[in-house]
Amino acid sequence: MVYFGRFYPSLLSIPQTVNLIIQIPCYNEAQNLPVTVSALPQELPQVNKIEVLVIDDGSSDQTSQIARDLGVHHVLRLPHHAGLATAFRLGLEASLSHGADIIVNTDADNQYHADDIYHLIQPILSGRAEMVIGDRGVGEMESFSPFKRQLQRLGSWVIGRAAGMSTPDATSGFRALNREAALRTLVLSNYSYTLETLIQAGAQKISVEYVPVRTNPQTRPSRLMRSIPHYLINSTVTILRAYTMYRPLRVFSALGMILIGAGLIPGIRFVYFFLTGTGAGHIQSLILSAILLIVGFQVLLIGLVADLISFNRKIAEEALYRIRRLELGDQADRPPPTEEL
Repeated sequence: MVYFGRFYPSLLSIPQTVNLIIQIPCYNEAQNLPVTVSALPQELPQVNKIEVLVIDDGSSDQTSQIARDLGVHHVLRLPHHAGLATAFRLGLEASLSHGADIIVNTDADNQYHADDIYHLIQPILSGRAEMVIGDRGVGEMESFSPFKRQLQRLGSWVIGRAAGMSTPDATSGFRALNREAALRTLVLSNYSYTLETLIQAGAQKISVEYVPVRTNPQTRPSRLMRSIPHYLINSTVTILRAYTMYRPLRVFSALGMILIGAGLIPGIRFVYFFLTGTGAGHIQSLILSAILLIVGFQVLLIGLVADLISFNRKIAEEALYRIRRLELGDQADRPPPTEEL
């Protein structure tokens, strides 16, 4: 079990009546959806009501109709295929509008063991965490090839470094969020939500816990990992974009210092030859040093500007969070004011 982030027991409010919504993003899952829905729990301890939300991401088959025939409580059909990240984001918004206190996200291909949903929401019910992620034990999964297992380990380590936390299974889509964490979650990527939301959770100090979960036999190939190069390129772009968005000064400072350090090497070389009386033949070192130093200082200045812009982004995120609460009619959970004597 891995825990990180902020921990304010008095501020992690646990409603007396808990409404759980299980959201399932779907794209052409008419064949797998019946098995997935039938395995979902009908009741859980400490949960008053369980509802199921299917997000049909512009499927060309009968996914929406199958969901209705199965008696799913809510079906959200997108007019066109927008991608998993968009379906996840719209699912969160729909779940919040339907009054969810806890939102569980699971895959439509029945990858995750539905009986583990209670273990997934237990840290939220007990007030220990705001977000819980199912740890599949990707480093030991027999369904993964040795290369894929090493790739998953490396990817989780990179995400952990970017988010400032330990992430044993960064790509797990089996996760639970309380209402507060869902209100603060902002997904901008068009590829996948798993990596971006972890970096965002680390930046916002959202309390996160990992719990071991089981998986079922694979029913179809992954649609996100079409090939190793495709997955690496898209994941790298997502990580860099999210990390630069939330920690711009660190990114640009590191890059700027690398360029300045690289510029000092030929500069020192030129000074050495100049002092020894042979600098006339090494003017190229001086030019290269000047270029690298100028670019390095410019990158540092860009980092300062980006850091100032990030403050505006934080203000915008806080404004969006408050707007969401107003739209949903949520009461602000604030500690009582302190009187000044």
